[in-house]
Amino acid sequence: METVDKLIDDLIKLAFSEDIGDGDHTTLCCIPAEEKGKSKLLVKEEGILAGVEIAKKVFAKFDPELEMEVFINDGTHVKPGDIAFIVSGKTQSLLQTERLMLNIMQRMSGIATVTNKYVKELEGTNTRVLDTRKTTPGLRMLEKAAVKIGGGCNHRIGLFDMILLKDNHVDFAGGIENAVTKAKAYCNEKGKDLKIELEVRNFDELNQALAVGVDRVMLDNFTPADTKKAVELINGRIETESSGGITFATLREYAECGVDFISVGALTHSVKGLDMSFKAC
Repeated sequence: METVDKLIDDLIKLAFSEDIGDGDHTTLCCIPAEEKGKSKLLVKEEGILAGVEIAKKVFAKFDPELEMEVFINDGTHVKPGDIAFIVSGKTQSLLQTERLMLNIMQRMSGIATVTNKYVKELEGTNTRVLDTRKTTPGLRMLEKAAVKIGGGCNHRIGLFDMILLKDNHVDFAGGIENAVTKAKAYCNEKGKDLKIELEVRNFDELNQALAVGVDRVMLDNFTPADTKKAVELINGRIETESSGGITFATLREYAECGVDFISVGALTHSVKGLDMSFKAC
């Protein structure tokens, strides 16, 4: 598995390639190469700021001579009119890095803001909100980082750092016992220390899960009443996660059933970016 830094560097390189191509001809035609300037990141909407550390990488990757003065760090609650940072250096570089930096920061800040809303809704319970793999291809590391900045927890990063046996895996493997037994044997054979989670659709499958032994069960599309009953049945023996059909309106109700985690695809798959701009100053 490539390191996070390598994946982010590759993403930035690809993003510049698709945006600039053989040159930013708009900038090159009217801005002298030697001209210097400053631009500020202006927040235009209330929320949680995220992406400042990635912005540093964007600027440094494109032009190491750009200087960034940071006033507001990742995870801070911001409001319209706040200035997160000022960047100074070649005006051509400021103009050519503007859109990529904004795309990243608006997306990450939007995710952090929504995540923080869910986290606050769970205050007073022992339940933590999880993200999913429903992320933008190529942007997963940034989007999951934004979830953590907003106060949420990452589920597995990908298919490599946890075993999650879902309904299709179970059905193709010939049942829960077969699927879990094979998963444990695989981990032993490969020397992998991976948690095993199992999705269950009803109480019969839950009882099978408890009998065969897993680290966590995902209670898929259980009602709040059945979730409470399932948590009581499990009685702390393994971790519990609620998933499927849970909205912000029902989030608290599920948390009060006593589950350890609630996974929410909406944290990343349909978030609106936080409004901000990069203006000359």
